[in-house]
Amino acid sequence: MKILYIGDVYGERGLEACERFLPQIKREYPYHMLIVNGENSADGLGMRLKEYKRFMALGAHVITLGNHSFSKNEIFDFIEDANIVRPLNYPPGTPGKGYKILQFNQQSLAVVQVMGRVHMHDPLDNPFTALDQVLETIQADYILVDVHAEATSEKLVLGHYLDGRVNAVLGTHTHVQTNDAMRLPQGTLYLTDVGMTGVKFGIIGADRATVMKKFTTGLPLRLFPSEDTTLQLNAAYLDLDLNTIQTLHYSDDTKEV
Repeated sequence: MKILYIGDVYGERGLEACERFLPQIKREYPYHMLIVNGENSADGLGMRLKEYKRFMALGAHVITLGNHSFSKNEIFDFIEDANIVRPLNYPPGTPGKGYKILQFNQQSLAVVQVMGRVHMHDPLDNPFTALDQVLETIQADYILVDVHAEATSEKLVLGHYLDGRVNAVLGTHTHVQTNDAMRLPQGTLYLTDVGMTGVKFGIIGADRATVMKKFTTGLPLRLFPSEDTTLQLNAAYLDLDLNTIQTLHYSDDTKEV
């Protein structure tokens, strides 16, 4: 089974980047499953139904969320029946599902997400305990875990904690693709952060002038997606049969693999 995992899609420009680069990626890296992190797709905060429908039109099999899972009230209207995975370690009773099992050619893939707790400012349950509990119940040929977290150390700890128990652990949230794609000692494929999809010369997708003003003045400014037109797409490409992982980077001015 081959999987394309697209990193945090940021705002309208992120959706445009998916639409622009996916046809080329399909030719160069054929995949069976398309997974997208869409928690920043609605103006940089959350996801609405219209963004969800655009992801589905692109052929996404499941969309993961994160700390902005419920930033748009509209999500409550459709999350229960949608192809969406929000962090597993939200407290019991939270709308939505923490994992979803996909089928392809008589093989099954479980996509799970947890959210880290270091510098995330959300009172979520322990991700280690939540994973231990759900892994006892999941029955799937392959298991992929999205760790949505700020601290690279927390992502790597979870990677080693799950090594040999799941097929892949991919990090999201920090929006900068890391250079540590590897196979851990017990065989689990790992990447600290898949990266961000959207404006290449913004700052994690946001308008760089506003971000610079926020840093230089200390004012609590609301960030908005950049309107620049040079786009990028960052992704991870996994072959679970060969047990390999590769980072992909596409942009308007260059393509690096």
